[in-house]
Amino acid sequence: MNKTLLIFRHEFLNTIKRKGFIIMTLIVPVLALLGIGVFNFISTEKPPVIETTAIGYVDEAFGFDQYTTQGNIELVGFDSQDEATAALINYQVAEYFVIPSDYTSTGVINRYTLERQLEIPPGITTAIKNFLTSNLLEGKVPQDTVNLIESPLNLVVTRLTETGEVATEQGGYGNLLIPGIFSLLLAFSLMFSSTYMVQGLGDEKESRLIEVLLSSVSTRQLLMGKVLGLGAAGLVQVVVWLASLPLLLNLASSSFGGFFSTIQLPASFLVLGIVYFLLGYLLFAALSAGVGAISPNAREGQQLSTIYTLCALVPLWFSSLLFIFPNSPIWKVLTIFPVTAPIATMLRLGVSGIAAWELAVSILVLALSVIGALFLATRAFRIYLLMYGKRPNLGEVIRSLRSG
Repeated sequence: MNKTLLIFRHEFLNTIKRKGFIIMTLIVPVLALLGIGVFNFISTEKPPVIETTAIGYVDEAFGFDQYTTQGNIELVGFDSQDEATAALINYQVAEYFVIPSDYTSTGVINRYTLERQLEIPPGITTAIKNFLTSNLLEGKVPQDTVNLIESPLNLVVTRLTETGEVATEQGGYGNLLIPGIFSLLLAFSLMFSSTYMVQGLGDEKESRLIEVLLSSVSTRQLLMGKVLGLGAAGLVQVVVWLASLPLLLNLASSSFGGFFSTIQLPASFLVLGIVYFLLGYLLFAALSAGVGAISPNAREGQQLSTIYTLCALVPLWFSSLLFIFPNSPIWKVLTIFPVTAPIATMLRLGVSGIAAWELAVSILVLALSVIGALFLATRAFRIYLLMYGKRPNLGEVIRSLRSG
């Protein structure tokens, strides 16, 4: 059997057997299924009894005496403010408000409560507003018009393509959920993959097992086997996630409804998710292999690997700005820069469209970076893998790579 294939098989099996890898792979489907199951179990229980809240009011403008039931809020009329105050301090009502005689000209309502609040609860504001509006419009406009005025704005947005056709991907918070979760999982996976590679090389160097391996295989075969094995494990991970998404979305849609039923999972996202995940895995595996080669032990290697793993998290740190400035040039830079490209692209797919040329350039740069990282890691393997003791500084590494 080809020696590279043997190393590949060994690295792949060792990776997928790690507890951390198994947990990371199954955590999303398992937690999602548990969440759906718990929701379905709770929903089969008897619905909670909604208590009615009594709110008093004093009508000094005369004419506000109908529509006193607003959802779970019951409006109780009082003849004077003193009576309303007495009911309030005796906890007969939760609060009360006064409609002054000049309300129709000023629009001012005075509210009284025993609680210290930063703002009025939205439910109470809506109930009072609907009560006043219904009484003001009583007999003047049809009831359907009153209901339309009181209902919140139901604005339906349709996204069009540049040709005027209805776009297949309509956007919205529902469509942001999957790319957001996927980018977060990708970040954790890249960090763990770097740790696996650096930890494995560090342990092999410290136990001198690496010397036994290099007596049977070349540095290129060892490197390629390790990187491809880790990349294949990453591919298994992303395939499990993407394969479980349609099932989870169907279950969530039937259980929760709401925006879950509006979530779209376009084929382009599935393809790009696999491409960026695989290329990102290979890039970080190659970088970690180079770091593991120049590091005398696993601890120092993990310290060095935090440099590029933290850089990969930059898009997540500034993800809130993506909603405010989705077309900022900095996001184009993060999409093309190889270390940040996988996570930045996944985030942008959920918020805004990405031009085809950006995706093409991003994938090309990422693929070339993988090749370049493999080339430099191979040189680092030849020069430093069997060196022990002090870790070389950056200048020494650059000079060695140039002359290697």
